[in-house]
Amino acid sequence: MPETTILALSRIYFAYPQERLLFEDLNFSLRPGERLGLFAPNGSGKSTLLRLMIGLEKPRQGEVSFQGELVANDAGWLNLRRKVGVVLQYAEDQLFCPTVLDDVAFGPLNLGVGREAAGDAALRALQALELEELAPRLTHKLSGGEKKLVALATVLAMNPEALLLDEPAAGLDGTAEAKLVDALQTSPAARLVISHDREFLRKTTDQVMTIASGRLEAISF
Repeated sequence: MPETTILALSRIYFAYPQERLLFEDLNFSLRPGERLGLFAPNGSGKSTLLRLMIGLEKPRQGEVSFQGELVANDAGWLNLRRKVGVVLQYAEDQLFCPTVLDDVAFGPLNLGVGREAAGDAALRALQALELEELAPRLTHKLSGGEKKLVALATVLAMNPEALLLDEPAAGLDGTAEAKLVDALQTSPAARLVISHDREFLRKTTDQVMTIASGRLEAISF
């Protein structure tokens, strides 16, 4: 019996007000274990596509499904966001607690996990990225690269079924990028990685797409 698709977009049409159609009859699916990449020029709609996937933008036409069920209301979007982890392009947009450990534990706590268990989950996520020494640090005093890795830890701590990552390697030095690659290679979560870095996509994905004429098309490097 085939596994249920985790996340699917069907016949999506989208345009910002007073602008041309950005997506036209676009389709997408992410299945368990898939490692997909998205490589496309600036302005093509990569980040907008991610926002559509998690309900931060609404299509003019088309449907978003999660685990085979149409996402049609706030409860459906909340359920999706609890199980699909998103790492935004700018880490500052998702780090807001005083310390690193507080930030990483916030997700499990929000899922109803007890404080001790949430702390344990946070430490495991930090250890997966070799960041455990950052746990007591003040988040706002981290370097840009450290913030990006901590943002990923906040998502990994929630044990997501899928990861959506928007330019996760941008601004990382070689050491930090190696930690990121190792963590992604170890994670069992399905994923979509948006990146301009061809080599990073080769290391972290099995199939790469681009956006052409408002739709997704498979490409090879």
